[in-house]
Amino acid sequence: MTNDALKAKITELLPATGFEEGGQWLNINVEPADWRLLAEQLRLDASLQFDYLFCLTCIDWKTHLTMVYHLDSTKFRHNIVIKAKLDVAKPAIETVSDIWRTADFHEREVYEMFGVDFINHPDLRLLILPDGWEGKRPMLKNFEDPVNMIRL
Repeated sequence: MTNDALKAKITELLPATGFEEGGQWLNINVEPADWRLLAEQLRLDASLQFDYLFCLTCIDWKTHLTMVYHLDSTKFRHNIVIKAKLDVAKPAIETVSDIWRTADFHEREVYEMFGVDFINHPDLRLLILPDGWEGKRPMLKNFEDPVNMIRL
């Protein structure tokens, strides 16, 4: 499916969707409140079948955070990138760990490194950092660690 065909289909599924022009893959902007519904449709729609979430990350822009999801259809070989802008003061978005199992550990990593709350995640706890690092969010640009003299 071409990017134009994907754009038309996704607009049909969620008319409030925005798109970024340019780039090899179709970049889609969604509101955090719309993400869960769109994710389910992307996975289950017979003409899309985005069955593989191969990357999930977060970007700190200082004024806001952006969740970024890279999806692939192993059947149709098309890729998309979904972006959702989050409030930096209280970042939260619905989990997709039950839709794509790969999201489970990715969401836990983003939770501990950026402080994003993945609503309804079944096991949101530290993944990499040792005990005592809860709530420190070391990947945020305003992170300061006076013990190790780290300042971003």
